[in-house]
Amino acid sequence: MAAPERDRARGRYRMRDTDVAVCVDAGTTVIKAVVFDATGRELTVGRRETEVHHPRPGAAEQDMDEVWRAVAAAVREAVAEAGRPVGLLALTAQGDGAWLVDRRHRPVRPAVLWNDARAAPVVRRWRAEGVLERAYRDNASLSNAGLPNAILRVLAEREPESLRAAHAVLTCGSWLFLRLTGVLGLHPSEASAPWLDIRTRAYSDKLLDAYGLTAHRALLPPLLSGGETVAPLTAAAARQVGLPPDTPVVLAPYDVVATALGTGTTRAGQATCVLGTTLCTEVLVERAAPEEGEPAGLTLDFGAPGLLMRAFPTLAGTGVLDWTVDLLGLRDHRELSELAARVPPGADGLRVLPYLSPAGERAPFLDPAASGLVTGMLFRHGREHLARAVLEGLAHVIRDCLRAAPHRPTELALCGGGAASALWCQLIADVTGLPAVSSRDSQVGAKGALLCALTALGAFPDLPAAASALVRTGRRYEPSPGLTAFHDAEHTEFLATRELAATRWSGWRADD
Repeated sequence: MAAPERDRARGRYRMRDTDVAVCVDAGTTVIKAVVFDATGRELTVGRRETEVHHPRPGAAEQDMDEVWRAVAAAVREAVAEAGRPVGLLALTAQGDGAWLVDRRHRPVRPAVLWNDARAAPVVRRWRAEGVLERAYRDNASLSNAGLPNAILRVLAEREPESLRAAHAVLTCGSWLFLRLTGVLGLHPSEASAPWLDIRTRAYSDKLLDAYGLTAHRALLPPLLSGGETVAPLTAAAARQVGLPPDTPVVLAPYDVVATALGTGTTRAGQATCVLGTTLCTEVLVERAAPEEGEPAGLTLDFGAPGLLMRAFPTLAGTGVLDWTVDLLGLRDHRELSELAARVPPGADGLRVLPYLSPAGERAPFLDPAASGLVTGMLFRHGREHLARAVLEGLAHVIRDCLRAAPHRPTELALCGGGAASALWCQLIADVTGLPAVSSRDSQVGAKGALLCALTALGAFPDLPAAASALVRTGRRYEPSPGLTAFHDAEHTEFLATRELAATRWSGWRADD
């Protein structure tokens, strides 16, 4: 890797060989700033936690200024520890939600996050009216309560004063890019769902009309493409993050895309599953086919010519493991895996539907009323059976997402905090029937942002070349011989149980 400097005569960036890159991965609860050297090796990591506020049941909000301050502090920490000149700053962040700013680029209200459930009634209404399916045929994304169209619709109904005060609706990444560079705009990956006609990759007035948001068209900021995702660090921001003014800042795709790229998923047909707060299963495709099949998942334009990301970001993820750890009185996910390892495949007949989010589920199906279910429980079952049943249930969720993808991949890259569990990785390989490959990089989202930044700045001709040079793969998990038929039968039972449960979900939830 070579670090960039501004070539003012040509208006482009060229690379130096001596500097390092700092890449920000702004997650929902943890901000990380990772310093990489010329080989793509992680040197230092600065971390800051951010708080998610729940002012009412089902709500999930963040203080936008608090998130910015956490980013600045994490960058300062990482850069100070590295002790080397930084030549570029790359940025990826949590996606979706609604981060409203006024004309002075100040927050209008706390950010409404991707896992907020207040718009669930809007989504149910859109589904009943056929809006979701009609929009999918143009957008190739199935709207859910955490997307900005649903959030804007519910704010228009409940907080019209917030929309009157707003100048633009951003995401976390575009908010941070605005604070760093003064540039107002959206990365195509952030705008894809729900705003873009996926065929033209442009804003769609037809979609806005379908969502009942034509009057708020002016809230959509400019789309940033190509070189527009690169801008110099402002003097004011430079003082806060501890970097020189005019350091190039690159807005990478939002985190689910950046993380897939960081595993080396850069060519059509390759697939990744992020084992994090969301289990995001992603497959790269050359074209979307929204006119075909049942509406499912999201389709994301991340700026690579001829490629789109089909993504299935569930609401069931490692939060289900956190809940299980607390329920069973364990200390961490490692203890959960150790407990689950005591039980053979199938958990002795105990099965779990792991749909525990107050917002229901959004991938590969959409149902704001979805809820969890444990079946087959008998006196003989103990803590270890529940531990394994939860891990297996989440593995079946991943298989379900792969089933909805347009093409079956030949292997599955695994990353995120959950990939630290060898047992869970092996379970995923067994349940999906695919070889699973973990990453040797601990900060895969930041690595994906690095690949995008270096490609945007000309250090590599394209993302596959950058990935070939800088991505490090780890352990490979092969599906266990002799278990294919067993897990096929288990998955059939998983789907049948879910189909039956779905007929009763709306009556089971106390919050509806």
